[in-house]
Amino acid sequence: MKKIDCPSAAAPQGEAGRDGLSVFDIQRYCIHDGEGIRTTVFFKGCPLRCAWCHNPESQAGKPELLWNEERCTGCGACEAACLQKAVWGGCPEPDRSRCIACGACVQACLGSARQVAGIRYSPEELAAAVCRDRMFYEESGGGATLSGGEVLAAEPFPAVLELCRLLKEEGISVFIDTCGQAPFERFEQLLEVADCFLYDIKAMDSQKHRKWTGVGNELILQNLWKLHLNGARIRLRLPLVEGVNAEEEDILPVIGLLKKGLRAEKIHLLPYHDFGRSKAQRLGHVSQPSFQAPSREKLEGLAELFRGAGFPQVVIGG
Repeated sequence: MKKIDCPSAAAPQGEAGRDGLSVFDIQRYCIHDGEGIRTTVFFKGCPLRCAWCHNPESQAGKPELLWNEERCTGCGACEAACLQKAVWGGCPEPDRSRCIACGACVQACLGSARQVAGIRYSPEELAAAVCRDRMFYEESGGGATLSGGEVLAAEPFPAVLELCRLLKEEGISVFIDTCGQAPFERFEQLLEVADCFLYDIKAMDSQKHRKWTGVGNELILQNLWKLHLNGARIRLRLPLVEGVNAEEEDILPVIGLLKKGLRAEKIHLLPYHDFGRSKAQRLGHVSQPSFQAPSREKLEGLAELFRGAGFPQVVIGG
């Protein structure tokens, strides 16, 4: 077996503006993205536009610049560095129509007020970054989780398959965190190299799903059932937002799916958090609506619905 060089120093940094997979974050020591301790790789690009998205920097496939006004000192270094003239006139806020997220202003910024979301990595670089924490995976039963954005929308997709193949050759578990909105052919290609699918259900009602995410859920539910028929390991993840999808009427159809025979080794009830609102502001997006998480009492009640229906494998949180 060919071993990947897994340096103990810093992970590969990738490069902007080259071929490869666009990644906006690599998080280590994750305990909510599958079994054990995991390294989660977040890919850019998503077919959904969830109104409460906690990773708005994941939605677009191209690199984007985040600007944190609170950290900005107004020193002017960014204006001097920007070759696109996207920062000018003494105003440090970028002109998004000119900015290409090249990162020149990020390197020049003295206050760490600027950040590029979306760096290109080769499959080999990503595999090496994941391999660095092999010891933690072996001790905890963990591995790698590929997330986003939407990993099944990542391009070029053959590079995703190559990454999974490299990790499997190293004996590292691979979990896929997905919204399900992708051609099933891509799921089929992952079946041989993925150990488990963490499958999101935002809403069982298609009109409600379209209202809050921008697309209906027909393909998502079809793919979920096809994965089941192909014998895939599945863990359902239900992001719950008060006033959107956190009532009994939203949960009972999910229980109905399970009663029809859908195999889910675990059901995760994931309460909303507002981490995405500040990031949306730093991206220059229109402010996210204000949402609330369901109360702990309500979450416990929803969990009890599953248990009462004969599905005790329900947990609150990741």
